[in-house]
Amino acid sequence: MTTLKDRLEADLRTAIKGRDELVTSTLRMAIAAVRNEEVSGSAARTLTDQEVQTVLTREMKKRRDAATAFADAGRAQQAEREREEERVLEGYLPKQLSDDELAAAVTKALTGLELDGKQAMGTAMKAAQAEVAGRAEGGRVAAEVRRQLGL
Repeated sequence: MTTLKDRLEADLRTAIKGRDELVTSTLRMAIAAVRNEEVSGSAARTLTDQEVQTVLTREMKKRRDAATAFADAGRAQQAEREREEERVLEGYLPKQLSDDELAAAVTKALTGLELDGKQAMGTAMKAAQAEVAGRAEGGRVAAEVRRQLGL
């Protein structure tokens, strides 16, 4: 069974051979981010698929933030490039939950927990993040948890 990192590297080779500049540069950036994560800390290690997904999610968020900044600055061409890179990375991640699916997952995670006040936010987020397991961005999860807790 191939790992997500192996798939990224194989797709990079295919993109290079096919002279697909967008996919090539995006995958090079993603693989570099994965390798940086592997060597960060006190000892080098190999990332699990879940950790690689976390790195790719972080890179997607960077692309989304950059696209927004470029669009706000009136640089539509650069903003579109960032959005295209985000779409390339999106293909390597699990399908994101819809708003209704996210609400149901958070409700399921919070069921049975005794939560009251802002102090409960950390406990609620931990339970909700475990339930959605990378299928929704942290900001969306936090917003839904706040809504359901009435904060």
